[in-house]
Amino acid sequence: MANKIVLSITKRLYSGSVGRIQAEKYVLTKHFSGEPKKSDFKIVYEELPELSDGEILTEAEYLSVDPYMRAYMIGYKLPTDMIGGQVARIIASRNKNYPVGAYVAGSFGWRTHTICNPNKPPNMGFLPLNMLPDISPHPVSLGLGILGMPGNTAYFGLKEICKPQRGETIVITGAAGAVGSHVGQIGKILGCRVVGFAGSDEKCEYLEKELKFDRAFNYKTVDIKAALRESAPNRVDCYFDNVGGEISSTIMSYMNKNGRVAVCGSISSYNDAVLPKVTILQPAIVFKELKVEGFLVNRWADRWSEGIKANLAWLREGKLQYQEKVYHGFDNMVEALVGILRGENIGKAVVKVK
Repeated sequence: MANKIVLSITKRLYSGSVGRIQAEKYVLTKHFSGEPKKSDFKIVYEELPELSDGEILTEAEYLSVDPYMRAYMIGYKLPTDMIGGQVARIIASRNKNYPVGAYVAGSFGWRTHTICNPNKPPNMGFLPLNMLPDISPHPVSLGLGILGMPGNTAYFGLKEICKPQRGETIVITGAAGAVGSHVGQIGKILGCRVVGFAGSDEKCEYLEKELKFDRAFNYKTVDIKAALRESAPNRVDCYFDNVGGEISSTIMSYMNKNGRVAVCGSISSYNDAVLPKVTILQPAIVFKELKVEGFLVNRWADRWSEGIKANLAWLREGKLQYQEKVYHGFDNMVEALVGILRGENIGKAVVKVK
């Protein structure tokens, strides 16, 4: 019955009259303890108002699940709408620059329908509101992956913080994820030696055979120090850290003097109730004079289109590849989030709403 109501209202919107529509959204009612659970959320129905001048109405097609969501929600006062990016189709518009049928990517959160003014987009995350360029024959879901926040995280994090030079060695943890797999490919484009650590033999095979990493290791089954000696005989110049934990201490201790470290995340401990103890990093940082810098990608919000254009050009030139883990159904958002925290995905994980 609800679907029939939505279809009826959508038809009226297309015909020029402005009606009302009911959105579904996830509201976090309990802070996570261990892995996220369905019981931490409730799905709320929200009747949206009529469009005002300059506004658009969007319908979500793909929703993003990302590791940062697990870490960030602890800072929100409950109850609160769940954050996150989505690719959505404009189904009604009172803004001549955003026509019906176009696709936008934005930080609308875990919800099915959104009204916003593109000149005053909601501040709900890392993803600035942007109209997707024509990326056919590729799926529009790439607006959440290599042509969205993960792609720009890799692009700006590597180029602006690590500043790799041709011939240098880059090591990446979480190397088969949305960001890590992209960082490695940019590293190869820039003429670097690239070494990745991932959580399964399947992922390592993908990194070496498909993405052309110089070496990839299953961190669960190898000796990290021995793997570094084998794969980085000239030691490590740049480290892109998605994981944290003891592996990061080991890698940073194996870096060259004046090495650069981009700290993107610490997924190894997101679900831990008690943070792990690791080898102290200060001796390596001091004696090797390392530059260690954490970052949030929205630092480069005013250059967002630069990263998208660069990644799109590399994609069209055949220099970038991608893989997606697609979950299905708005009801499966929590399962998808848990899945990426368990490392189920190779490349970007997204949820197809319908």
